[in-house]
Amino acid sequence: MRILISNDDGYLAPGLIALAEVLEPIAEIVVVAPDSNRSACSNSLTLQRPLSVSRAANGFYFCNGTPSDCVHIALTGILTWKPDLIVSGINQGQNMGDDTLYSGTVAAATEGFLFGIPAIAFSQVDKDWKELDSAARIALETVERLYDSMPKPFLMNVNIPNRPYQDLKRSVATRLGRRHQSEGVVKMQDPFGHELFWIGPAGRAKDAGEGTDFHAVENGHVSITPLQIDLTHAALINDLAKGLE
Repeated sequence: MRILISNDDGYLAPGLIALAEVLEPIAEIVVVAPDSNRSACSNSLTLQRPLSVSRAANGFYFCNGTPSDCVHIALTGILTWKPDLIVSGINQGQNMGDDTLYSGTVAAATEGFLFGIPAIAFSQVDKDWKELDSAARIALETVERLYDSMPKPFLMNVNIPNRPYQDLKRSVATRLGRRHQSEGVVKMQDPFGHELFWIGPAGRAKDAGEGTDFHAVENGHVSITPLQIDLTHAALINDLAKGLE
């Protein structure tokens, strides 16, 4: 198997290193990741400037662009072969519910999926890197189970509670929950009197009932959500057509 690995926390992130190490025994891996943290940049591509790619001492490629840039450049400019799988993460912090629209971790996987390649995004629920070895073990098991069992291509979003391996409950199939609207921006001034704004924290869980990713991880399960790209609101097409008559 050949696997392309990326993330949004940057090429030095512990989660990326752990993911590469756990997958290396089962695959030929190539890592192409941002040169620094690019969290919450969603599926953006850099079109206003050229991008540079360098190689670290450990063999990882790093790029001064977004996670989507990294995967796009890898597939169209670096690799001479098509990967069997794209894997993104392991992210520092959850990507559940509405988070997936903003997540750079999910975006890297999505970019691969748009090229017709199976892709999986991995995130730990909490941001402290605790139990990272456990999360890496789950990532390896998930890759081995899903790649052989799922129709291809697929796009999966996996969230792993920060628990010791033996304390994790089984992986479950989930749907995305929903959040309340984000909290307000935090206003401040720079030393020159210019007004500045920090984006506020994400809203609390709104739809976190049984079957959602929020419910699964709250109860100690690994959450696996299949994602799709089609944003068409199919239920409104007929109403729209009638309104346009």
